[in-house]
Amino acid sequence: MTTTDAPDVVLRYLDAADRDDSDSLTSCFAPDGTVTDEGHTYRGRDEIRAWRETVAGRYTYTTTVTGSELVDARNHRASVRIAGNFPGGVADLVYRFELADGVISRLTIGG
Repeated sequence: MTTTDAPDVVLRYLDAADRDDSDSLTSCFAPDGTVTDEGHTYRGRDEIRAWRETVAGRYTYTTTVTGSELVDARNHRASVRIAGNFPGGVADLVYRFELADGVISRLTIGG
């Protein structure tokens, strides 16, 4: 599967994450958007930026999108494999995007 059928904002998020571009990544979210990762929820663009910069600063890793699926008009799911210098070295994750008005209102990252 490819991400070519993914909504534009999902493509922009994945590209910004791959480039470690916090400004572009943060702009993909609604002002009150949320990210849930490793059991923690980050609310609003400032917390999302801090989360992303912490993750990017802690580990070096590569990301490969292994699948992409439009669930419905508001929800998109991407399967992602990350490999790097974090405990375990490789992880297969699912990014669940909830979209509203052309931006991400909620991103949940899980296994």
